[in-house]
Amino acid sequence: MTDKLIDHHQSARGEPRVALVTCTELSDLDPDDRLVLAPLAARGIAAEAVVWDDPAVDWPAYDLAVLRSPWDYALRRDEFVAWARTVPALANSAEVVRWNTDKRYLAELSAAGVPTVPTAWVAPGEGWVAARSGEYVVKPAVSAGSQDTGRYDLADPEHRALAVAHVRRLSDAGRLTMVQPYLHAVDTAGETALLFLAGPDGLRFSHAIRKGPMLTGPDLGVEGLYKVEEISARTAAPAQLAVAEQALAAVPGGTGQLLYARVDLIPGPDGAPVLVELELTEPSLFIGYADGAPDRLADAIVTHLAGPA
Repeated sequence: MTDKLIDHHQSARGEPRVALVTCTELSDLDPDDRLVLAPLAARGIAAEAVVWDDPAVDWPAYDLAVLRSPWDYALRRDEFVAWARTVPALANSAEVVRWNTDKRYLAELSAAGVPTVPTAWVAPGEGWVAARSGEYVVKPAVSAGSQDTGRYDLADPEHRALAVAHVRRLSDAGRLTMVQPYLHAVDTAGETALLFLAGPDGLRFSHAIRKGPMLTGPDLGVEGLYKVEEISARTAAPAQLAVAEQALAAVPGGTGQLLYARVDLIPGPDGAPVLVELELTEPSLFIGYADGAPDRLADAIVTHLAGPA
């Protein structure tokens, strides 16, 4: 089956060429992403890491460009979306990139009936009055790797002042701010990420992982692009899979266009899973935490190389 799929798209150059799109800081790819290189080679596919904003790259020379770790785009989102439109064969697509790199998509999914974490939006120039109690998360609508994200206990006057300053800092930079209640279940149950990969008959559930809590307090502007995550394998519960399927069903254009998807869930106050993020642009796929996942990702890439049946 694999050879047949590749033959369907075999380029005149010989073996298919795939660009695994990354950023300068990870020019050799994230270690998890490197796990797909050998399975791709075994399938006759030449894959290499390529930096998204390298002006010397000839994108039409690749049969497929797969977004993996271009994690420096957040402060240049417009440039990144414009770049995506110039890549002839991009997964996930430029239109998915445009929609998914602005977390206002959460409002669309909520309106479609997907259980999502409640979110207040503060536009640049708008005032924001902090509540007098409760724990909240403040973050920009465009971000990657928990950048510019903080957790605040608004019953604490110092935290409340820091939260107000955080919103003002984002506003002054012209960035839309999100304010969400902190879901305390993440401290015990953790966050569940459900990973889906393309197959011949559409997007399929591949595996799930547990992420431990990452936010310990206010954002104090500490430098650093990536934060350390506590990751372990997890078995997805039926209720989690149901919410994931509901969220994916609401993606504009449908799931047939997707090479991968990651659905991040946390138990809400009643214990039922709620969506915190639907990652379709550059998510870590955690393929090192599930048997066979690197091969499933390689097969997903083969499926996209084959194009429409």
